[in-house]
Amino acid sequence: MAPVGAKRNILERLDAGEVVIGDGGYVFALEKRGYVKAGPWTPEAAAEYPEAVRQLHREYLRAGANVMQTFTFYASDDKLENRGNNQRFSGRQINEAACDLAREVANEGDAMVAGGVSQTPAYLSCKSENEVKAIFKKQLDVFAQKNVDFLIAEYFEHVEEAEWAVQVLTAAKKPVAATLCIGPEGDLHGVSPGECAARLVRAGAQIVGVNCHFDPMTCVKTVKMMKEGVQKAGLKAHYMIQPLAYHTPDCNCQGFIDLPEFPFSLEPRILTRWDMQKYAREAYDAGIRYIGGCCGFEPYHIRALAEELAHERGFLPPASEKHGIWGASLDMHTKPWVRARARRDYWEKLKPASGRPYCPSMSNPDGWGVTKGHADLMQQKESTSQEQQRALFAKLMLKC
Repeated sequence: MAPVGAKRNILERLDAGEVVIGDGGYVFALEKRGYVKAGPWTPEAAAEYPEAVRQLHREYLRAGANVMQTFTFYASDDKLENRGNNQRFSGRQINEAACDLAREVANEGDAMVAGGVSQTPAYLSCKSENEVKAIFKKQLDVFAQKNVDFLIAEYFEHVEEAEWAVQVLTAAKKPVAATLCIGPEGDLHGVSPGECAARLVRAGAQIVGVNCHFDPMTCVKTVKMMKEGVQKAGLKAHYMIQPLAYHTPDCNCQGFIDLPEFPFSLEPRILTRWDMQKYAREAYDAGIRYIGGCCGFEPYHIRALAEELAHERGFLPPASEKHGIWGASLDMHTKPWVRARARRDYWEKLKPASGRPYCPSMSNPDGWGVTKGHADLMQQKESTSQEQQRALFAKLMLKC
């Protein structure tokens, strides 16, 4: 059981050197469950199917998460209306519902509520700084009204837009974290991870790191580079990491969205619970204390992080009641050869087979090489036309 006492804020916990376990990837998890549409990836389920979002929050909490992020990824007004994505609910209704659900479940345990904003179609379409900041401000108004515990600017491919988000969020006078969806090559304008991190700290973020787009070990490497950059600049920060639950050794600078398997055939790349324990240890040893997950992370992955760091945290999560550490509960199995697997060294040394003899182990990422300002990335409120789609199909065939 978690220690009893008044909840402390995120900075108090990190300042004390505690491990903070983040939650998982709501967007992908809810898409698989039938509550999010792939493509827009917007979070109207918070208002439309609150019971589904509430249940997933509870599963992450039971798995050991200390943070309930509001399900507000891509909940900016411009994204909710992008490319014909008609909504029954307003952006404010979705953001309010997400805050209420996160708070309800957080109050069931020792968890904090984090209100999150993410990158916008407005930035990709070269809207002005003031226009982009106004979009973030609308979400922040809801987070302030609902009194979230801290704020996260997450999933930014360009450090400039993340800086704008942080500058807006700091107005709430709450702790601010900022994570970019970048790898060791830096953001999509070529700014290095170290410089990105320093810029985010100067903008007002107390916690910096990465989320999404790359696998755990790539993300650990990237956060190490961020840490070096912050220290070189004479600044201080805490560090966080929320990677994919997919192996991505073949990704280029844009990460897993360039993989031909994205988003519907990524399952062969999923990390095992034992891979997750290794990730948790690598992140901890790198000095990262806010350790969670993003797309592909299910509750059992979060439980693996909490179990690996149980000694450092001083307790196991409630979900470990139904899980033998390193397979220990297999000693109750009826088959003797399965009982023989009830040991750590078996699972640590196992090299899992994919069961797909005709499939390659690596892919060739698409790598179109376009980013903010390119005509292909200009966004629109109207649905994508058949003519626009035909042009994309033709371009894809040329690259094959």
